[in-house]
Amino acid sequence: MSTRLRLAILIYGMIQGVVFGIGTVLVLGIPSFSEQAMTLMPTVVILSVILAAPIAWFMAPRLRLRFWQQRERQRAPRRVTLS
Repeated sequence: MSTRLRLAILIYGMIQGVVFGIGTVLVLGIPSFSEQAMTLMPTVVILSVILAAPIAWFMAPRLRLRFWQQRERQRAPRRVTLS
């Protein structure tokens, strides 16, 4: 099992909770959505389960600080100083 997959599995639950919380606040906070909350809340649950996986997969490499620093160094333009 790769390190990226392990990290994605570890953060999946946290990301799912955040996505669910955002969806819940939107459904209950907007008056036209709160009228249909009984039908929209199961949709929020399903979407949070589905959307959390690709978000966790995208965020996993960024948790490896050493890897992320090396990547940024390769992309950053080199500075030339004149003395």
